[in-house]
Amino acid sequence: MGRVTAPNPVIPVPPADLPGTLGALRAAGHQYRTVKQELRDNLLARMRSGETRFPGIVGYDDSVLPEVERALLAGHDMVLLGERGQGKTRLIRSLGALLDEWTPVLPGSVLNEHPMHPLTPASRAQVTEAGDDLPIGWLHRSMRYGEKLATPDTSVGDLIGDVDPIRIAQGRTLGDPETIHFGLVPRTNRGIFAVNELPDLAERIQVALLNVLEERDIQVRGYQLRLPLDLLLVASANPEDYTNRGRIITPLKDRFGAEIRTHYPVDLELELALIRQEADLVADVPEHVLEVLARFARAVRESPSVDPRSGVSARFAIAAAETVAGAALRRAGLLAAPGTPEGRPEAAVARVGDAVSVTSTLRGKVEFESGEEGRETEILAHLLRTATAETFRAHLAGLDLSGFTALVEDGAAIETGELVSAAELLRQVGTVPGLAKVLDRLDLGDAPTSEEAAAAVEFVLEGLHLTRRLGKDVTDSGRTVYGGRG
Repeated sequence: MGRVTAPNPVIPVPPADLPGTLGALRAAGHQYRTVKQELRDNLLARMRSGETRFPGIVGYDDSVLPEVERALLAGHDMVLLGERGQGKTRLIRSLGALLDEWTPVLPGSVLNEHPMHPLTPASRAQVTEAGDDLPIGWLHRSMRYGEKLATPDTSVGDLIGDVDPIRIAQGRTLGDPETIHFGLVPRTNRGIFAVNELPDLAERIQVALLNVLEERDIQVRGYQLRLPLDLLLVASANPEDYTNRGRIITPLKDRFGAEIRTHYPVDLELELALIRQEADLVADVPEHVLEVLARFARAVRESPSVDPRSGVSARFAIAAAETVAGAALRRAGLLAAPGTPEGRPEAAVARVGDAVSVTSTLRGKVEFESGEEGRETEILAHLLRTATAETFRAHLAGLDLSGFTALVEDGAAIETGELVSAAELLRQVGTVPGLAKVLDRLDLGDAPTSEEAAAAVEFVLEGLHLTRRLGKDVTDSGRTVYGGRG
């Protein structure tokens, strides 16, 4: 699982020591292999060396990845089936790393033809005529991956190809492959082609893929071209799509060798690992705050108020962490503005109170059950409080926190909030018995910064409130006031 990123658009330059002619390629002992043989050999080599096979994929080591490896070793095309935001596309794109780094091609061939295995009549004639003196090119594995997001307006021409009327007008016949403007699938010959959200593809267009998967040839405008394509075809689909938007036609499903179910992180540690890996944080987010967000995402996913068929994407927790970091950076920026108290600038460190904004900004990422209309923010706020309380109990249960409750005895109060600086919050609490143990439990180190200490204090105050040991009120100006009994 993980955030999907586009392939690197930079085209690598082949090393100078690679063979430059067909004769030199043969002399170097190069052997032609199909894409599936190449993937199988390289996967086995990584297994034997102990090298990471799928870097960046989190949470699938004991479930999805073994099934993917079995499919690759068997030489099967595959469908990854799972709810949104489970990293299906990320996993598919990672397969390209199992290809050879460089592979020989005939220069100018739109089908990436291998010099030892030409497909078209023109290429075969070129190889026969030039023999060992035939110049060859080299294609990097990053250029051997093709992808199409299926949409209802996708045509057969987009995927397979169409007759080029200009070439027909020039005198070529329909039997000549040179008359065809090839689509995305044949242009990814000798590579990996992915169709994302396959059920969104119109059924009549799915039919066009039948020959690609079984007979390994293509048909254009009713004319069958005997071009034995060499590729791995991988598709992704959401189970909900089978009823809401479309389906994968039965003959096409039958031609995929493997259907692999993906899933969300199975435990809290994997959810946290995914957030740490994928979130682009513009501020420091303490571990306990990340844990609150991870528990929050899992609570939303499991809530009966949320439509389970739609799922709650892993991007939800990632975006939540980034939003909280953004709130911390905003506080640091505003507290450094003209007219604010002088002193050391506020460092951007997130607090648990910064998570409140997540309930409104990320509401659109969740599909609620029809009966919950109008209560979406309320439901998310409740789940966030639940996640905060669970994190509080997980880290600070059994700790003597009477020093914090004593702060608000006799009608005293502590103010915090988005625009309350760390220095101001710590000034209000002063020296608190038990704070050192709290910092230790939260892994904030022996010498935390004032901002980290303030984050710990706010977490304790919120936790005490949620466990009914401290009162809480929110003022009209947006500040949070802790005081009295819960």
